[in-house]
Amino acid sequence: MPFYKYAGVNKKGETVKGSIDADDEKGARQALLAQGLRVDSLKKDWTKIELGGGGMKPKELVIFTRQFATMINAGLSIIQGLEILAAQSETPYFRSILRKVKNSVEEGKSLSDSLKDHKVFSDLYVNLVAAGEVGGILDTILDRLAIFLEKNAATTAKIKSAMKYPTVVLTATVLITIVLLYYVVPTFASLFMSNGQQLPGLTQVIVDMSQWVQDNILFIIIALVGIVIGFKMLMKNPKFRFAFHKYALNAPIVGDLIRKSAVARFTRTLGTLVSSGVPLVDGLEVVSRTSGNLMIEKAIIFVRQKVIEGSDMTTPLTEAGVFPSMVVQMIGVGEATGAMDTMLNKIADFYEEEVDVAVDGLTSMIEPILMVVIGGIVGTMMVAMYLPMFSMGKAVG
Repeated sequence: MPFYKYAGVNKKGETVKGSIDADDEKGARQALLAQGLRVDSLKKDWTKIELGGGGMKPKELVIFTRQFATMINAGLSIIQGLEILAAQSETPYFRSILRKVKNSVEEGKSLSDSLKDHKVFSDLYVNLVAAGEVGGILDTILDRLAIFLEKNAATTAKIKSAMKYPTVVLTATVLITIVLLYYVVPTFASLFMSNGQQLPGLTQVIVDMSQWVQDNILFIIIALVGIVIGFKMLMKNPKFRFAFHKYALNAPIVGDLIRKSAVARFTRTLGTLVSSGVPLVDGLEVVSRTSGNLMIEKAIIFVRQKVIEGSDMTTPLTEAGVFPSMVVQMIGVGEATGAMDTMLNKIADFYEEEVDVAVDGLTSMIEPILMVVIGGIVGTMMVAMYLPMFSMGKAVG
């Protein structure tokens, strides 16, 4: 839902400001009026759109889940727990959601159906809560959910950290190169040209590049911005996104890391669902929607269809050609022994450790490469600028 900033006056005559989520402006105004507010201004809050829960941190969902589990285990009702947790939430957005969930439960809806109405709670979250309600083990399910969310957040953070460093350094390299060509090189070039000397080949190349950058700086800026915007738009196209995700799994250097993280997420999510009593077919459907990679999603959907048709998991997993053979074999052992959930969680533990190792290895490998690239660019420019000076020195000598 979009968010709206509002300012108005409450029943006590006090001026209040805040943010509220609603389907549209009319819905936001009606919700505020229902709270007894006289609305003076109301406008869309663009800073909170598409931020995955209104800018809410994943940690807050983990804390809520753990505290909710403790309250249910201590004998508090669902409504009491939601009321207490809503009151102590530090995020207005999440506080509003919890109150809506509480009101929905009071009206007779199940907790899982009430959570389903809000994008903060994923399909996985809703399905596990539903399983907990049916099995009468909601507190246990919530504990498992908190553990899952913590592990998933940790793995995601490691991947982002591994990708962020080279992205930042490469961006800085491009900007430094443009600045050198646009500001520094022209100063040297004017000095050389005033002396009327013939420039060495390398220097002439750099000077020509500098001149091109000066002549086309606006085009370069537009092109760089256009590449970023164009890529984001292309990623909205299913065919392009699938092709990109397929390439990412097989890309040099980072492909192995992406595949390992995908295996860790798949096995951890499915293991959590199966151990919580969710049927395998339903679990595979949820996992396919939370895989984060269209290639993996297609493979899981294929496996699910084969399982529905009566196949075991091992054969279609092998045919999909996405998952490592060790993973397929271990899942096969889990099926044969009736310990699928245990085996899936063991695979997840192993691959989460593999992700740690891969992240460290990637960082240690990329760092010197980037340093060499940056040093090479800056060094080449400096050498190119000093070559004419050496020539002038020899001529004077």
